[in-house]
Amino acid sequence: MTSSASLTIRRATHADEAALQRLAALDSSRVPSGDLILAELDHRLVAAVSVDTGVSIADPFEHTAAIVEALRAQSRPQPRPTLRPRLLLGRA
Repeated sequence: MTSSASLTIRRATHADEAALQRLAALDSSRVPSGDLILAELDHRLVAAVSVDTGVSIADPFEHTAAIVEALRAQSRPQPRPTLRPRLLLGRA
């Protein structure tokens, strides 16, 4: 990946089905089940990770290890800030 390459991370849609099948074939794998997060490098699909299972597929002809890790980080539930319980004081 060169410094001028454009990386896009987004959720998969039904329109991505054919590209996902091609990517899975390159990876000698199957398209992961569940909701997927995709990475496109210069508008070309290079990796996908299942939000549900964490299973990934990636283009073996690209340097995708860091991209797959970024997708996995995106797919993890983000911790919500904890709210401290408030003591409600009633007025007499």
